[in-house]
Amino acid sequence: MKPVLLTVEQTAEKIASGMVLSLAADEALLARLPKGNWIAGTIPYFLGEDGGVETKDKIFVTELSAANASNVAICTYTLDTIKDVARDAPENGFTVLIVPAMTPIHEEFANHGRDYEDMFMKPIIGWISGVHLSDLDKVKPKVMNGVTGRLADADAVALHVTLPAGKVAVVQILNLFKQGTGDVITFPKTGFNQTTCMVNGAERVFADYIAENQLDLKLPLVADYHGAQINTSFQGVDAATRQVNFYAPVFPGIEYRHAAPIGDYAREFEKLAKEAHVDVQFSCNCILNYLYGELNGRKIGGVGGPFTFGEIAYQLLNQTMVYLEVQSE
Repeated sequence: MKPVLLTVEQTAEKIASGMVLSLAADEALLARLPKGNWIAGTIPYFLGEDGGVETKDKIFVTELSAANASNVAICTYTLDTIKDVARDAPENGFTVLIVPAMTPIHEEFANHGRDYEDMFMKPIIGWISGVHLSDLDKVKPKVMNGVTGRLADADAVALHVTLPAGKVAVVQILNLFKQGTGDVITFPKTGFNQTTCMVNGAERVFADYIAENQLDLKLPLVADYHGAQINTSFQGVDAATRQVNFYAPVFPGIEYRHAAPIGDYAREFEKLAKEAHVDVQFSCNCILNYLYGELNGRKIGGVGGPFTFGEIAYQLLNQTMVYLEVQSE
């Protein structure tokens, strides 16, 4: 089944039939669902069959067709146990992880997830749950464990799927952005917030550097991880403190450059998303792509999912589309 937007009643029928699902919706809808083999996060923005859409009236339903009740484990992780998420994952399979935004567990995973045991040895994909942008600082992002029926604003949920021999899960990252040709920027510490940086080896106040060079904050910083282009997106600059805030942490020892400009968001994503897909189990996209690309009502390929406050492909990502395929070995 392709990911679809459904009513509470239609979603409840799928849960009752025993399907294993990943869901995204407003918390009021999630609270009405029966218990079952599913996990969920809150968000009202989705990439559906008809393009980008904003709704609090329907649930975005992704059926994990490679999963069934006999080969899944659904777990809740706390701030103290999130470090075990990859270790708990099956030796051959995949994990869908949902973490609530703007919480200590979000910060913990973002800052330290790449150092967790087995993190890059097992396929982990997922997203950061959020809220309607008009509800920022008013409503807390949440996740839900369908087995327990519990909504949580401080914990994460994960769905571990074991695959049969001969099948393998592959995480894919679609990124519009590449490093530009500008200055090399490094940072003194790990974190979502930075005041100073090194520009080509010289210390600068980062806010001043941004202003002097008129950096377009819709374009992220990009690091080259052995050929993989990884984004860190700007949240904004605090004029009072001169602190630069990001949607994911930057790390010391990593060289960043401001992203090269791109053309039409939707058209460029369409090119990326048209690549051959084998058996897509899950996908999500970034809320910044939805906003900056003006994707409401625009189609960008055949892979749908929630627009999120951050994407997970092993570690936390920004301004990407991620998806997971199950392939034959």
